[in-house]
Amino acid sequence: MLGLMMDRPLLISSLLTFATHSHPRAEIVTRRVEGDIHRTNWLGISQRSAQVAHALARLGIKPGDRVATLAWNTYRHMELYFGVSGSGMVLHTINPRLFPEQLAWIASHAEDRILFVDLTFLPLVDAIRSQLKSIEKIVLMCDAAAMPAGRSDLICYEELIAPEATHITWPDFDERTASSLCYTSGTTGNPKGVLYSHRSTVLHALASLHKGALNVDRDSVILPVVPMFHVNAWGIPYSVAMSGAKLVLPGPGMDGKNLYELIDNEQATLLLGVPTVWLGLLTYLDSIGKRLDSVKHAVVGGSAAPLSMIKAFDEKHDVFLIHAWGMTETSPLGSVNAPTAELMALPKEERYKKQLKQGRPMYGVELKIVDDDDNELPRDGKAFGRLMIRGPWVTKGYFHHDAEVLTDGWFDTGDVATLDPDNYMQIVDRRKDVIKSGGEWISSIDLENVAVGHPAVKEACVIGVAHPKWDERPLLLIVLKDNHTATKAEILGFVGQHIAKFWTPDDVIFVPDLPHTATGKLHKVPLREQYAQHLMG
Repeated sequence: MLGLMMDRPLLISSLLTFATHSHPRAEIVTRRVEGDIHRTNWLGISQRSAQVAHALARLGIKPGDRVATLAWNTYRHMELYFGVSGSGMVLHTINPRLFPEQLAWIASHAEDRILFVDLTFLPLVDAIRSQLKSIEKIVLMCDAAAMPAGRSDLICYEELIAPEATHITWPDFDERTASSLCYTSGTTGNPKGVLYSHRSTVLHALASLHKGALNVDRDSVILPVVPMFHVNAWGIPYSVAMSGAKLVLPGPGMDGKNLYELIDNEQATLLLGVPTVWLGLLTYLDSIGKRLDSVKHAVVGGSAAPLSMIKAFDEKHDVFLIHAWGMTETSPLGSVNAPTAELMALPKEERYKKQLKQGRPMYGVELKIVDDDDNELPRDGKAFGRLMIRGPWVTKGYFHHDAEVLTDGWFDTGDVATLDPDNYMQIVDRRKDVIKSGGEWISSIDLENVAVGHPAVKEACVIGVAHPKWDERPLLLIVLKDNHTATKAEILGFVGQHIAKFWTPDDVIFVPDLPHTATGKLHKVPLREQYAQHLMG
């Protein structure tokens, strides 16, 4: 027997309709690529999203066609988020930080028909234009005054949508229809396309509002530094449409100075970004002696935050740093370490240790850890194994990729993790980065987080290097802060106070900088190649 409830599809257009009716004047603030501050609201976004949809139809773009973007976090990008997907087309957000060859490969693999580009990225597009075989038209996201002279090959965004109607009847279709496409960073091999559905996106947005997740509501003022070109800015555009929170978009201004100006002027309460962004913001705030007076919570994801960062946010700014974990394949929220009454009641040092964990899954997501034979391991906070995940916003395959990616219905994240009796998950390492020394495992993440606690250290990277006796040993690469000095002995002495003796790195190398992936994570592949023989004598 089936229930007698209405069967309405969960569509991204329904989020826009809800926002327009329930909080039409909720503000959306953007630092534009042109440099000025732009203000609109959900009524404005709704009207211009309708114009986008009409304009794309006029250009012959059909449901299911891929529409690509190379764009910052701005109101125009928001209009594409809703105008493209709401029409049944697929929004393909491309990460401009990828190598040019990867960008061209991704656009061709996705068979994008039209490309929307912010002014910043036009030189990048020009450099690979001949390789963009499927792209029929390029739209520059600006007004007529900002269009480069003599470029008849480009369409002006504002002129494209200006003649169109500001209202539309959004079509109904199956909620499992593809809504957006995002490619992994492709540190090994070609990037892989993750194809989100309307259903998965709406359910992800619902889960994100929960107090045990991002705790977003009408009174929130949210500044996502995580880019809209990667994993849909962690779903924030959809969460904000659902909640009515004020949204502050930084555009290209992602440095400490520009971020602080927006945070202070717009009184942001919730920030979202990767550790490297927060390091830059904290350093800038220290340099000018300012505090984050309005901010209550900052979410950190992409890679683990060190204890020093958690303490700096709390002790200098009274901001709770929320650890979150996820991947492109999980939309991305998989787990969140939200502040609970129980957690906040702990003595600070105990709380800080708990905050180092990546948190608990929201309802809908299931996690488990398994050994190499796929046997489930205990949730005792000690055993660690391969982290597996399943849920309604977790991928079951890759775009144009026939190989099976699930194991008995579970997705293998590639991470090594622990789960404790309260279902808190903590990433031990990426499976490819964990170091096996004399039969014992060493976590490169834990070592890095200890090292960056040294007052002279700006960034640290640990890699496993071949050793004639122990198979692998840890090598510590250090980037020092400006105007700071340290010696190998000082670094090892500091690190040695916080780790087991056999974890102690065999050597410390000071480097001017470290390579990062397109999503801001440490890129260890070239480092392992460069230092492969360093400890072999």
